[in-house]
Amino acid sequence: MNQLVLSARIAQVNALRYTPAGLPALDLLLEHESEMTEAGGTRQVKVAIKAVAFGPMAETLSRQAATSVWRFAGFLANPRNGKHPVLHIQEFQPE
Repeated sequence: MNQLVLSARIAQVNALRYTPAGLPALDLLLEHESEMTEAGGTRQVKVAIKAVAFGPMAETLSRQAATSVWRFAGFLANPRNGKHPVLHIQEFQPE
């Protein structure tokens, strides 16, 4: 199963673009910070991940304030010419 749920703040929002098929697309950078328990100890976790949204979801996210915090759900995929996975956002809600 390829499913990711992440509470994160919007760190960067690129300009709304359109695919060759005319579908709205939005590239974002999300940042997460938390404290997790691992091997009986506590550790600080920080991660930044690239994300993308398409269609009406892209249009809605393009109007959200940078630094706002959301719970994102979606799947990970490598872009055609990229090495690092990108979160493809399928849904989001206020945190």
